[in-house]
Amino acid sequence: MVNILFCGNCGVFDGMLTCALSILKRSPSREPYTFYIYTMDVSYLKPNYTPVPESMTAFLERVVREYNPENRVVRVDVTEFYKAEFTGCPNEQTSYSPYAILRLFADAVEGMPDKLLYLDADIMFNRDIHLLYDIDVDGYEYAAARDHYGKYLINFNYINSGVLLLNLKRIRETGLFAKARAMIKTKKILFVDQTAVYKSTTRKKMLPQRFNDQKFLHKHTVVRHFSKRLFWLPYPHTDNIKQWHVSRVHKTFRYYVFDDILYEYIYLKKLYERSIQQ
Repeated sequence: MVNILFCGNCGVFDGMLTCALSILKRSPSREPYTFYIYTMDVSYLKPNYTPVPESMTAFLERVVREYNPENRVVRVDVTEFYKAEFTGCPNEQTSYSPYAILRLFADAVEGMPDKLLYLDADIMFNRDIHLLYDIDVDGYEYAAARDHYGKYLINFNYINSGVLLLNLKRIRETGLFAKARAMIKTKKILFVDQTAVYKSTTRKKMLPQRFNDQKFLHKHTVVRHFSKRLFWLPYPHTDNIKQWHVSRVHKTFRYYVFDDILYEYIYLKKLYERSIQQ
């Protein structure tokens, strides 16, 4: 069983769907997958901060079961966890979505497996997931790749938390996530959960950049992370092109290798929209 964790609200449904499709289409193994989705209702912060509806998770489960009837999608509402820990904390109102913090409850949610791959929604697999998932993290809290900009600006081994291969058994022993949550509750942090995880880590395994490539796509790239990045032309600026922005993926990045995934996504997204209108 391969265990995947997504976190977010309905606004990242496109990402969860495209990422799941990329895993299923790029991985020849027919081993079953469980996709966990942590979500919550914090609409008191912003009106669109509402949980992923059950109609979305049910639709996603139908999609993944087309590939293997043993695949599952498990929706976990962690609203009460969040409110108990972070209501009114210094990092509740930042430029980052509070849903990014939800991965830090993986040690507290009952029934979670000891090995878990957390993925941001803006991620696509270019190669077999087992190249990443089968990495041995015994004795480590997690495995992660360096942050593309942070390794220059902060510390060479500063990690990007968008791809975390978690050893939850070890994390529970060391209290990594509990320490990270305590840090977020007590002091203002620039990159919130990413920095909190980095500073609370006891032992991590560093992965090559191909397991979380935040800027380029090579033949050897396993994970392409469509995070915000710097462009120099026609003038220095940042842009946040996601994989579901299909025309921009073509025009700006000139990526066509994901077209089989993205065209299926477009079809499925329309199918979902029609289903909720009926």
